[in-house]
Amino acid sequence: MAAPGENLRINSDRLWDSLMEMAKIGPGVAGGNNRQTLTDEDGEGRHLFKRWCEAAGLSVGVDQMGTMFARREGTDPDALPVYVGSHLDTQPTGGKFDGVLGVLGGLEIVRTLNDLGIRTRHPIVVTNWTNEEGTRFAPAMLASGVFAGVHDQAWAYDRRDAKGKRFGDELERIGWKGDEPVGQRRMKAFFELHIEQGPILEDEGIDIGVVTHGQGLKWLQVTLTGKESHTGSTPMPKRRNAGLGMARVTELVHEVAMDYQPDAVGAIGHMEVYPNSRNIIAGRTVFTIDIRSPEKEVLDAMDARIREGIETICEALDIGYEVEQVGHFDPVTFDPGCVKAIRDAAERLGYSHRNIVSGAGHDACWINRVAPTAMVMCPCVDGLSHNEAEEISKEWAAAGCDVLFHAVVETAEIVE
Repeated sequence: MAAPGENLRINSDRLWDSLMEMAKIGPGVAGGNNRQTLTDEDGEGRHLFKRWCEAAGLSVGVDQMGTMFARREGTDPDALPVYVGSHLDTQPTGGKFDGVLGVLGGLEIVRTLNDLGIRTRHPIVVTNWTNEEGTRFAPAMLASGVFAGVHDQAWAYDRRDAKGKRFGDELERIGWKGDEPVGQRRMKAFFELHIEQGPILEDEGIDIGVVTHGQGLKWLQVTLTGKESHTGSTPMPKRRNAGLGMARVTELVHEVAMDYQPDAVGAIGHMEVYPNSRNIIAGRTVFTIDIRSPEKEVLDAMDARIREGIETICEALDIGYEVEQVGHFDPVTFDPGCVKAIRDAAERLGYSHRNIVSGAGHDACWINRVAPTAMVMCPCVDGLSHNEAEEISKEWAAAGCDVLFHAVVETAEIVE
């Protein structure tokens, strides 16, 4: 297949302007974004993306999970499409680039092809996956998981947020429940551009991360049950303190992750304490554990040690416990051909690059199960993400999108 010439670059000003325009929807309190899944702000962002796609001549379809597919036709009606994209939803205190760069980077590919009058044999489909973040409706990467056959659609519809609202009901409420059955689309390949969400590329002064693998992940939700009692009048030996149990489990998770360095990570994320009163010993705590590793054996060993440790801690404190796995995917090895297309593009364009393992979960990790898939990453300042202070430079965004453009267009095959 013919590769695009090294002189072909995306319009970096237009890409940046689009990123800044999308960031006006669901502004956060500290310069970032709050555009959580299936909120009104999510709906508004979707409408803007749809308008831009239609202005670029794309036909926009929506499946029953709300995922958006914006298609640029190829010259061969029988050729499988090349898909590119990410997600527009954000954390409650999210940044302007996590996910959004991958969606609007895909749109910029199409806009650049239109500018240059270039046709491809294979169609190109720019994709916005629903609920990648998982912050409102667990688990993360929900729609891509249903697409890949990992999750049942009815089960996904019944996911509930902290206020008890159902995913399926909220999808209908904002008007983005499409008619298209989920998972019926076939792909030649899927590419995703993303900020690194870590410090390696910036620290090493490297332009492009060629993602070869993705870490496996397990999310556990833990409920510890003690006994509420007065903080002043309950003797220390008689306390059944669920808060103390949560503190000890927090240390346990850290210690287990440290035992599997250099690649394993683990932390406590969401925490709730009941009744959360200053003079009542906590009778119940609910919290989440996030553990990750690029090796399945390590991930399973961490899980087992944490579960055993929780049992030991709770027996010592005379408190009850329940551990529920609420999210999981095994480590991912991305398609060698797609990875090579990204590496070749970086070399052709003169960008410095290195292989990298994605520490975060992405829609590409699920789509890798049903189609050849790979990711390209660009640096972010101080490795910071899932934070309103998340930042990248215009030059980093352009480099990542240039590489994405070349990998996608080479795979889609330019028609001379």
